[in-house]
This record gives sequence, structure tokens and C-alpha cells, in this order.
Amino acid sequence: MIIDTTNMCSHLQRKLFEGEYQAIREQIETNPTLTAVVRSRQLHIYRDGKKILVLAGKSAPKIIRDDQLNQLV
Repeated sequence: MIIDTTNMCSHLQRKLFEGEYQAIREQIETNPTLTAVVRSRQLHIYRDGKKILVLAGKSAPKIIRDDQLNQLV
């Protein structure tokens, strides 16, 4: 899956492609059970249709469910 960055916050784009969320982006792109959707300039990450994590540019990540992906935050 390729992440669409058209409506994403510029701070979040920087963190995803150059910073601390780079490992999460790689997992999203390689793992077929993970999907990501940009809503309200934030990245909502789902595993098998259930929301597990919300990443924002300047604020802290919001952990919705316990998941192995949360260890990368």
C-alpha cells in the first residue's frame, strides 16, 4: 500500500518520510494486513479493518488498540 499524502499535515509528512515514523511507514507499505487513511490531516492506521493508531504532525500519537506496531512509536 502506498500512502496518499495530498491532505496530510506537512509535519507528519516529514516525520513519516525522514523522521521518527519511518519504520511505521515501511510496515504499512509491506504488510498487507495494515491500511492507512488520511483524515483531518492525520494518518489513521488500521489492521484488518480495526483502528489501532492515529498519527498527527505536532501532537503525540494516539494508541487506540494494543498492537505490535505501537512498539515502533
